[in-house]
Amino acid sequence: MSNLLTDENLSRKEEESFTSAKLQRRSFLQFAGAGAAGIALVAAGCKKDKNTGPGMNSGVDLGSGDVGILNYAYALEQLEAAFYLYVAANPYSGISDLEKMYLNDIRDHEVAHREFFKNAIPADKRIPNLEVNFSSIDFTKRDSVLGTAKAFEDLGVAAYNGAGFLIKSADYLLLAGKIVSVEARHAALIRDLISNGSFASSGNGEPLDANAIDKPLLPAQVLPIAGTYIKTKINASNLPTS
Repeated sequence: MSNLLTDENLSRKEEESFTSAKLQRRSFLQFAGAGAAGIALVAAGCKKDKNTGPGMNSGVDLGSGDVGILNYAYALEQLEAAFYLYVAANPYSGISDLEKMYLNDIRDHEVAHREFFKNAIPADKRIPNLEVNFSSIDFTKRDSVLGTAKAFEDLGVAAYNGAGFLIKSADYLLLAGKIVSVEARHAALIRDLISNGSFASSGNGEPLDANAIDKPLLPAQVLPIAGTYIKTKINASNLPTS
């Protein structure tokens, strides 16, 4: 396996079929409305840290305003889509048919999220395809794959919750609420696959706070973590902070 993976490394024909195909399995992983997740986005993260830090002010510029936040979400969805596409194409040893079905469902969702943002952002302001580096992940081992999936899903939920208050457009906020609700379903399922019954936490409250509410993370906190798996440098210095 090459240490450096990009979407271009995957079969374009296969990927297009993922994007265009309708999800036919009526499982609990299907898309849902914004509901409480949308409310959580509005209320989340009143902290207004500047978007500075290691690697935050160089590289591909996410932009400013709502477009910048959309590009931020697009970058994270690119990462997740690339991960699940590789997992689906290279199942880990001993994977069950049920686990394969669930992971394929998540793959389809993440590809759909990625394509949504790609089409929603004006071409002249949209960031390019990012180059990812999954060399630290052992895709042959269940623990490695599910552990990484858990980290990605928890990070995605925290990222949406932490960026929600920065979105000015009510339409974009509604859509973000819908997407984060699906990401939370992914996070719950992956946790349950790792340890049955641990869909909301690992026993120590993570990633929930004392009020059983998902903890938000700001872009300045999220991007250094995601950057472990993204080779393309990302400049988030122009993202809104309030």
